Amino acid sequence: MRKLIYAAMFAASLVGGATAQTYPTRPITIIAPFPAGGPLDGIARVLGESMHASLGQPVVVENVAGAGGNLGIGRLARATPDGYTVGIGQWSTQVVNPVTYSLPYDVLKDFEPVALLTITPQLIIARKDFPAKDIKELVAWLKANPDKATAATVGAAGGAQVSAMYFQQKTGTTFRFVPYRGGGPAILDLMAGRVDLMFDQAANAVGHVRSGSVKAYAVMSKKRWSQLPDVPAIDESGTPGLYVDYWHGMWAPKGTPKPIIAKLNAAIVHALADPAVRKRLAEFGHEVFPADQQSPEALAAYHKAETEKWWPIVRAMNLHAQ
Repeated sequence: MRKLIYAAMFAASLVGGATAQTYPTRPITIIAPFPAGGPLDGIARVLGESMHASLGQPVVVENVAGAGGNLGIGRLARATPDGYTVGIGQWSTQVVNPVTYSLPYDVLKDFEPVALLTITPQLIIARKDFPAKDIKELVAWLKANPDKATAATVGAAGGAQVSAMYFQQKTGTTFRFVPYRGGGPAILDLMAGRVDLMFDQAANAVGHVRSGSVKAYAVMSKKRWSQLPDVPAIDESGTPGLYVDYWHGMWAPKGTPKPIIAKLNAAIVHALADPAVRKRLAEFGHEVFPADQQSPEALAAYHKAETEKWWPIVRAMNLHAQ
């Protein structure tokens, strides 16, 4: 019996090795769990073009939007673990949603990490005629006018609302939330003055800030952001430590063979080292993680650290999507 078991294991290793050597032999799909045109979709398409050149097969982006990104990530969890379906997740889908939603998958156990990709800070923005001139005045105004201001959020119990509630906790302020189906309608109402504030991915808001159609108070990071160097970091505002970053990673379904994960990672690392790719990602508002942090192991460690930081914070908010 033992000999049969060893023989079966050896045969399986040969099949796995042969599969990895010939992989890929057909197109690869990247699941983007948000609509086309958004920051995450942009990452997927830029990487897909470069990965096509490295892997010799088309890389197709499939937008599976809905439920705060959960539909797309759920599709990835159910995909065949053969390397032909991968997906990009972010801080909200991989860290916030497991607490605020009841999910049929485990973000830490049901996926194989492939690579840590990019990061963009959270921006605190407002309608351009909001009375506060800077972040200190904003905090003072909100304290003097509790529950008078409104903040747009994308959906309910998502990353934008968690960021805003974290800000409220740290600053002792209160304001009301107005949920929107997407970032586009939310930013349009902010520009029109129908809502006062928004806590948004810098990659979403950078163009509107540059055009002057919205006012930026701070980036929620330790240092100023290279794409908007005139916008203060939150540490400069008198409320240090209020950090929120939207980071992005690529995962494959659980059980995807390690040699295939290695090939995918090599293609991604090659793409992220390309100055043209980095330039395009920067235009979308994304900074690339250093090369020594782009491994599957680095993504696993980073993801685990983020859950250890944020899960107690989000649970204490008692925030649940309906």
